[in-house]
Amino acid sequence: MFDYLQSYLNTIHTSALLLMLAIIIAILFVIFAVTVIAWWRILKKAGEPSWKAIIPFYDGHTIFKICWKPIFFWLMLILAVAGSVMTGFNYSLGGFESVIYIIGYAFTLLALYIDVLHSFKLSNAFGHGTGFAIGLVFLPTIFCLILAFGKSQYIGTTDNKNLK
Repeated sequence: MFDYLQSYLNTIHTSALLLMLAIIIAILFVIFAVTVIAWWRILKKAGEPSWKAIIPFYDGHTIFKICWKPIFFWLMLILAVAGSVMTGFNYSLGGFESVIYIIGYAFTLLALYIDVLHSFKLSNAFGHGTGFAIGLVFLPTIFCLILAFGKSQYIGTTDNKNLK
C-alpha cells in the first residue's frame, strides 16, 4: 500500500513540476515576443529596417549600431561566452581559486559593464537621461516598450551630432 501511495505522490510532484515548467516557459516566450515587438518599433524609429529585430545576433548588432558601435556588441558577446565557458569549465573541475576562474569571472563582468554602457548610450540616443538608462538596465523589457510606444524620438548619438 505504501508503494502505491509513494508512486502516486511522485506522479503528482512530477506533474506539478512539469506544469510549473510549462508556465515559466510560456511567460518567458511572452516576454521574448513583447521584447521583439518593442525592438521592431525602436528600429523603425531609428530609421533601420524593422525586420532586423527578428534575426538573432543581427538584431543586437543593429541595436548597438543605432546608439554606439556594433563592434562592442560582438566584443560583449565573445566576452560573455568566454567567461561562461571558463568559469563553467573550472567549476566542473571543482576549483574556484584558479586563474582560469578569475579571468572568466572578469570577462563576464566586463561583458556586463559593456551592456550597462549600452543602456546609457541607448537612453541618450532617444533623448533620455540617467534615470531612464537605469530603468533599461534593471527592467529592460518595460523600458524598451516605453521607448517603442512612447513619445521618445530618435535623436542619434553624440558622434552623429558632431558629424552634422
